[in-house]
Amino acid sequence: VQLQASGGGLVQAGGSLRLSCAASGSIVSPNVMGWYRRAPGKQRELVASLTSSERTTYSDSIEGRFTVSRDNYKNTVDLQMNSLKPEDTAVYYCYYRRIGSADTYWGQGTQVTVSS
Repeated sequence: VQLQASGGGLVQAGGSLRLSCAASGSIVSPNVMGWYRRAPGKQRELVASLTSSERTTYSDSIEGRFTVSRDNYKNTVDLQMNSLKPEDTAVYYCYYRRIGSADTYWGQGTQVTVSS
């Protein structure tokens, strides 16, 4: 399985960005796709995830500002990020995992920088 992420960049506080991730290869359901992030000097954090049956999980730190969505036919997962804060600055990684498997596949990471 390969994942290709896109959509990061530099934005001012209060702005919006949309991240996209496309998965290819042996995509099997049920599965979960979503996003982690790693900020400088911090541990990796789950941002949001969405199963193939549309069950969502969000980090408490998102506070309703982000929305994760997916297209099961195209095997894509997006992250709409609104009201961005400087503390959202991080490298964002999309991932895929077949439910019941220990194997997680990662995208290459995309930098999101929020200026104050």
